[in-house]
Amino acid sequence: MTDVLIVGAGLAGLRAASVLRAADLEVRVLEGSCRAGGRIATDSVDGFLLDRGFALVNPAYPELRSAIDVDALALQRFGRGVAVATDAGQTVLADPLRHRSRVGETLGSGIVTPRDAVALARWFASRGRDRDLRGSLDAAGVTGQLRAVLDGFLSGVLADTAGVTSAAFARTLVGFFLRGTPGVPRAGMGHLAELLAEDVAVEIGRRVTAVEPGERPAVVVDGERLGASAVIVATDPTTAGELTGAPVRPMRGLTTWWFAPDAAPVDHPFIVVDGIRGRGPVVNTCVMTNAAPGHAPAGRHLVQASTVLDDLAPSEADVRAHVGLLYGTDAAAWPLLRRDVLPHALPDLRAGWQPGTAEVTPGVHLAGDHIGGASINGALASGRRTAETLLAARAGHRHGR
Repeated sequence: MTDVLIVGAGLAGLRAASVLRAADLEVRVLEGSCRAGGRIATDSVDGFLLDRGFALVNPAYPELRSAIDVDALALQRFGRGVAVATDAGQTVLADPLRHRSRVGETLGSGIVTPRDAVALARWFASRGRDRDLRGSLDAAGVTGQLRAVLDGFLSGVLADTAGVTSAAFARTLVGFFLRGTPGVPRAGMGHLAELLAEDVAVEIGRRVTAVEPGERPAVVVDGERLGASAVIVATDPTTAGELTGAPVRPMRGLTTWWFAPDAAPVDHPFIVVDGIRGRGPVVNTCVMTNAAPGHAPAGRHLVQASTVLDDLAPSEADVRAHVGLLYGTDAAAWPLLRRDVLPHALPDLRAGWQPGTAEVTPGVHLAGDHIGGASINGALASGRRTAETLLAARAGHRHGR
């Protein structure tokens, strides 16, 4: 009998499998789709490398460094800061230690006043009872144009334009941004999944239709019943709920538009956010090839623009108009390579949310970013913690005998 059956070969499932295999357990990973990686994937489209939605790897993630050789990703890093678009054009707010040539531009922007800086530091240092992100920023006194920039940036990171996400979780993510400079792997985000799956045998095209709890749990796949000592369901929350009866955590959606303009609209590698509220639907955009030139054929350019997927889906014309405003150009005729609509991009983590492991029924555990946190770090942490919980339980049983 297999020691552990893992349902789903996303980041959490792959990390759990790696930890368990390192402890010499027999592990089988069953993936219903045609590939490993879950929501992380990269496709080649007309010579361009397009990730499934705009995603970045932050080398400051501790779980990432314990899971893989980060240097093997050959990260192509973006600027450490953001470019803010206003009616006067773009102003870059950059880390002065990383981008010394932009110190004057940052200090002279007028976007970050001493009062704003103090208020933001107060928010970041806040502790105590968790509350929603918007309320926590209000309470800390974060206002003005800096607030507009922060709201826009975090709405893209969290897929949340209403500011209802847990403020404690948002501060955790901001802390990672302060400690590390995100980037994309030279071969695309899919390379991250490939590295995690290197020592894991994934059985693709094996869709699990039922999970049976108990002292000897089992799963049903292709009409076959497979038993194990334990089962980890490392799928999206909806599938996990269907298989286990666990409460389903809502998910938030994003749409990413991939354009291939003839010329790059800017020459910097910073992510662009709007410094003016209400101008359009785009929460962030960037010229991918300014940071990762290999994501396009030689002499070509790749621009991403992301919008939050909510009840009022923007039209392509709305997105093009807003992108044009952000870059101070006409984006109406930019070739569109692809539009990625991701309704389940990130879990909805409200105030009071806490990471953890979850044994939902005897012998059946959950793993995923809805358990560990809405990030690559959270997904990997969840997989590791769930695997370690199983290992501790096995050690306890041995000791008890």
